[in-house]
Amino acid sequence: MKEKNRRVVILAEGLFSPLKSKTANGAIAFMKDEILAVIDSTKSGSTAQEVLGYGGDIPVIRSLEEGIRLHPTHLLIGIAPRGGRLPETWREMIKKTLMSGLHILSGLHTILSDDEEFCSLASKHGVTITDYRKIPRASEVVTKGSWKTRKPQVILTVGTDCNIGKMTTILRVQDEFNKRGLKSDFVATGQTGMMIRGRGIAVDSIISDYTAGCIELEVDRSVAEGYDYIFVEGQGALTHQGYSGVTFGLMHGTMPDAMILCHQPTRLKDDYGQKLPDLKRIIRFHEEVVEFFRPTKIVGIGINSVGLTDEESRAHSKEIEQETGLPTVDAFRFGGALIADALLKYLQNGK
Repeated sequence: MKEKNRRVVILAEGLFSPLKSKTANGAIAFMKDEILAVIDSTKSGSTAQEVLGYGGDIPVIRSLEEGIRLHPTHLLIGIAPRGGRLPETWREMIKKTLMSGLHILSGLHTILSDDEEFCSLASKHGVTITDYRKIPRASEVVTKGSWKTRKPQVILTVGTDCNIGKMTTILRVQDEFNKRGLKSDFVATGQTGMMIRGRGIAVDSIISDYTAGCIELEVDRSVAEGYDYIFVEGQGALTHQGYSGVTFGLMHGTMPDAMILCHQPTRLKDDYGQKLPDLKRIIRFHEEVVEFFRPTKIVGIGINSVGLTDEESRAHSKEIEQETGLPTVDAFRFGGALIADALLKYLQNGK
């Protein structure tokens, strides 16, 4: 479970920006009261609001030493180098963090708590290392098909590309369900979501045979706790050459009752240079993957309108609504009510 009374400094050196510091940005968006500062010497002197467009007056500072003077309890590694591995040049900083009595929150693929030197320092200074990508053996399971008898309804976010707002969209929509007194849960599938929720599974670190099974296990856990609506954070994209596998696994593991499609209208190509797909075609593609097993629909579209004004965001949403016939909104910016309405109409009317 998530620790209480955390005071967090975020490491985002050289990469703090709307698109290159995903973990840092998610923490600032959904754990703002816990965040003391962001470390990025290239933007020191500015604020999170100035860099991201949200986050208020959270300061961007130059160094770990400056951060320590703010009396934090935790250091969050809010960025990942290429490949997600710990650079050798970071070792001294990790050691200094532990020796300063700070707990470490890490989403790196390198498991810091498996490092003897780091573990020894953590033990000596009475602190912990939380590795969100360290997979428990209990999660290494194949899917059992529990969706066939499941009563609660599951909603999954999918996307036209990676890093496009699947977590932020679904958290805003789930927040709307909670405001309406509906008993809903959020199932995290990546390190940022796990940090926000306090549990979950980092599916990009799971052996491919277990992707569907591990997320089914998380959904079953929420079912057993009595939630009526279970919102699952999506990962990857079916049409992304590098990360399509995790998306297929999530879809088969959740067998969602409904889906929300996430899209950035100003993004024309993915990082392979592949043109982003036609929206009507991508909607059909996702529905057909699940409809082989059971009925489902994409019922709303959440857009990522980073860099746009409110007026421009609404204009893009209107264009997409006209193209697809689906309610469309930047839920992070304007709230999740529009998509929540569409979901409830679809789910409560027998689909």
